[in-house]
Amino acid sequence: MTDRSDNGQRNSTITSTITVGDQSSLMALLGRADENLRYIERRNPGVDLHVRGDTITLTGLNGALHAAERLVKELLALVENGESIDPDMIRRTENMLKAAPGERPVDVLSQNIVSKRGKAIRPKTLGQKHYVEAIDNNTIVFGIGPAGTGKTYLAMAKAVQALQAKEINRIILTRPAVEAGEKLGFLPGTLFEKIDPYLRPLYDALHDMIDPTSIPKLMEAGTIEVAPLAFMRGRAHPLFTNVLTPDGWRPIGELEVGDLVVGSNGEPTPVLGVFPQGKKETFRVMTQDGAFTLATAEHLWAVKTASDKRRGKPHRILETQEMIDDLRAHHQRKYELPLISKPVEFPAREVPMDPYALGLLLGDGSLTGATTPSFSTADPELAVRLEAAIPGIRLRHTSGPDYVLNRVAEPGAVITIANPVTAVLRELGLAGTKSHNKFIPDDYRFNTPAVRLALLQGLLDSDGGPVTQKDRTCRIQYTTTSIILHDHVIELVQSLGGIAYSRRRPAAGRKPGRANGRDVPYRQDAHVIDIRLPEGIEPFRLERKAAKYREFGGGGRPMRFIDSIEYAGEEEAVCIQVAAEDSLYVTEDYLVTHNTLNDSFIILDEAQNTTPEQMKMFLTRLGFGSKIVVTGDITQVDLPNNATSGLRVVRDILEGVEDVHFATLRAEDVVRHQLVSDIVNAYEKWDARMGDPKKGQRGNRGHRDHQ
Repeated sequence: MTDRSDNGQRNSTITSTITVGDQSSLMALLGRADENLRYIERRNPGVDLHVRGDTITLTGLNGALHAAERLVKELLALVENGESIDPDMIRRTENMLKAAPGERPVDVLSQNIVSKRGKAIRPKTLGQKHYVEAIDNNTIVFGIGPAGTGKTYLAMAKAVQALQAKEINRIILTRPAVEAGEKLGFLPGTLFEKIDPYLRPLYDALHDMIDPTSIPKLMEAGTIEVAPLAFMRGRAHPLFTNVLTPDGWRPIGELEVGDLVVGSNGEPTPVLGVFPQGKKETFRVMTQDGAFTLATAEHLWAVKTASDKRRGKPHRILETQEMIDDLRAHHQRKYELPLISKPVEFPAREVPMDPYALGLLLGDGSLTGATTPSFSTADPELAVRLEAAIPGIRLRHTSGPDYVLNRVAEPGAVITIANPVTAVLRELGLAGTKSHNKFIPDDYRFNTPAVRLALLQGLLDSDGGPVTQKDRTCRIQYTTTSIILHDHVIELVQSLGGIAYSRRRPAAGRKPGRANGRDVPYRQDAHVIDIRLPEGIEPFRLERKAAKYREFGGGGRPMRFIDSIEYAGEEEAVCIQVAAEDSLYVTEDYLVTHNTLNDSFIILDEAQNTTPEQMKMFLTRLGFGSKIVVTGDITQVDLPNNATSGLRVVRDILEGVEDVHFATLRAEDVVRHQLVSDIVNAYEKWDARMGDPKKGQRGNRGHRDHQ
């Protein structure tokens, strides 16, 4: 309740009273030995405050008294909201009332972000409130302002809040590792010891918001990552690493922005960015089925553990180096990689022969070209299917399992016209091949899923079959003496979402086979492939094989686990960013890999010490469902004298881009000692007076003497 009396004059002395119903609120406002009351009087010259009972009496000139009265009312509202009142809180409240008369400090200073053990982290100034609101409302936010304004601390609090609310799966904290002209290579200690001082402020902030005992576990699980900015660059492959495109395999070093690669859903996705990395240490990442690729230590992988699967959790994103010494759990492989979720959709290509028929001929056909093509099978059903699939030929049974593929001669046709099968084999480059050097032509390898599956079915109906084991699902086995065909069959299986294991049976030392009552020695090594295909993909058309496969429950779920990670030397490397929603793309052996940061809250601290190139690299790491906050002070640049700060130029580049916000914090937003705010103000006035043309891009010393 407020009562006011005056004589109606603007500059007259007036009196106002405020009645406080709760005695404890009044005591909290006054402070120890009335120190808060005296501090309010010092900040409002000409206004006297007296307290008697439950009434505060204010006396002073009309304008000054009105400001003091509003300040006292706002402080009482803060007390009622559970806030502690001290000179610092009084100063911030008064500054806020002066800067934005329409804002209520109680709405700003009681806006909790994160609470830990009764301590709440919240904005303490109007500028901080607007900064926090910008983080809520935008995907990328730049917090620019002097030291002590809470830029990084509040961003960290918002990241922890988002993690606790399960809005994101990961927090990534990074900052430039080289400051003040120092070179990490000349600092003593291990790499961790060298970079730790630069990252320590981020660790300290984390400890204020999360139980310190849980932080190591969160970091081990990849939920929180703290790393130098340089480590963000290294998520890359060597230049020669093959990446799958709609036209087949291409080295990643040849890709350009706009090119298409294949995503984890088997569909094309455009390349959004290509970032050369220079020479990097690489590691061979190998899975239990023998697939492998090379990647840098910081390259990202989407993986699941057994615990993740039991709890229905999404893939976690880990770096290569995070998994090197942690590949087993209870003697089992720990990290399962995703497989392509659907067969790869290559563009349709015209083919000269039915793919199923070609698969049968590659399996059990004689393609030497020296004689009429022939086919051998103990299943008459296959002979019927082959004849039906190739127009213009008739299968003539000769003896036992052998058939000859004769051309159907039309009345009056010239006898010398080539057998249609022979003509197609010549066109495909298969004429003259023998069992040990057969292959699958590219027009079939990189064709639609229907074409690839039909070809695989032909191969499996002729030279493959179901293999049953007690109490286990049925697996598929295929055998060939051609190492090229072996590779191509594995590729077909992988392109359909399956996996294949391979082993070799040496010809030397094997017990000879029997044919026509005599021993027949083996001349070539045999390559045996065990195959597992996804549910819904039928491997056989031959009824006896298909029935057995179905009887034993199909082939089970294909799974791919990381088996080993080994150092592979240094290579020139490059990383790409793709437009796929999950940021996954297909690399060698149909391994599904990751290169951007999805569902993450990413904070780049001390961003004034990035170059424009580093800033671009960092911002283009943004993935879907992620948020980026960039913080820095453009008056504290520690780059060499001839280098431009990426934070200084990024505003000119991105100003006006939707969903990007630039929040500026000033001296009045400093929440450290009052003297820090006074120092910042003094330097700003000095800069303005001197007209320093290099303000915001100083070299190693930050501020330099005026010459």
